[in-house]
Amino acid sequence: MPHLLHLDSSADPERSRSRAITATFAAAWREHGPDYTVTYRDLHRDPLPHLADAALHWPPRLRPADAAPPTAAEALQQELLAELTSADVLLMGAPLYNYSLPSSLKAWIDHIHVPGVTAPFDVPTQPMAGRPAVIVNSQGASYDAHTPTEGWDHAIPVLELILGNSLGMTLTVITTSLTLAETVPALADQLDRSRAELARAHEQAVETAARLAARRGG
Repeated sequence: MPHLLHLDSSADPERSRSRAITATFAAAWREHGPDYTVTYRDLHRDPLPHLADAALHWPPRLRPADAAPPTAAEALQQELLAELTSADVLLMGAPLYNYSLPSSLKAWIDHIHVPGVTAPFDVPTQPMAGRPAVIVNSQGASYDAHTPTEGWDHAIPVLELILGNSLGMTLTVITTSLTLAETVPALADQLDRSRAELARAHEQAVETAARLAARRGG
């Protein structure tokens, strides 16, 4: 049964574009039939704690001899790892907050990026290698090449490093920028571009869901 892990992290449950686009993807995924299942986590409404103990960054065999992380924290980490490794496709809503990731999403990454378990360290393990990760990135402004704000996006590069390089996943990034053009007068002249990018992002979500669902179901 093709399985999707769907994560949202936006703090705005009503107007979030990343939430709207991930919902479009998830709906298109489900349209392929009842076998196309989804596990959903809202990392804002049901936030994860920060990593409770530094030992949880490592598997038990690599922890200091006196390490004793809280039992409940270790159980939560194992639950999150099981959710990830059982997913055929990862779908992640990742809005740009202060040029970086929402802290709710960073907490999830800290739980699932475990060298020697999900990433290579003492053993070359990458259980997610080759599996698709779809990142829906919404940006309040724009960070185009050859502009003063080029390079200010510190969210996608981190996700490319963690999910792509470290976990070995195959990434698709769907970006919609200038989300603030609807409300910020200084960006009003970019409203047409903002709306066009949003429409295209929804189209990309449907197209990508159909492509990945066909591949997983085939």
